Parts: sequence; structure tokens; C-alpha cells
Amino acid sequence: MNELDPKLLEVLICPQTRTPLRYDRLRQELVSETARLAYPVRDGVAIMLIDEARELGAEE
Repeated sequence: MNELDPKLLEVLICPQTRTPLRYDRLRQELVSETARLAYPVRDGVAIMLIDEARELGAEE
């Protein structure tokens, strides 16, 4: 499993809300609590497209 560069995590923001993201290592996603979206990380590359994001469930 490829990890994201910690420096990259410091500067990435949600493309929809422009708010900080939380990295979920287990699911390999960048989570925007504000937008209720999770952006996938594939092979260490963050896919920062709103169309590729997963909506967070009520329990997340």
C-alpha cells in the first residue's frame, strides 16, 4: 500500500469546500468532513475529483 507524502497532506484541500482534509489510511481516502465526501487515494495518488468522491454515510 503506497502512502501519501506527509508534505502533500499539509497543502491538499477539498476542491468543493476549500477546507482541510483528513487522511483515512485504512480506507485509503482523503475525507472532507464539511462536504461529507471521501476522495480516493490510488497507488499513492490522491484523486481530487468531485465526481470520483464517495459520499459519507450517516455513521461516518
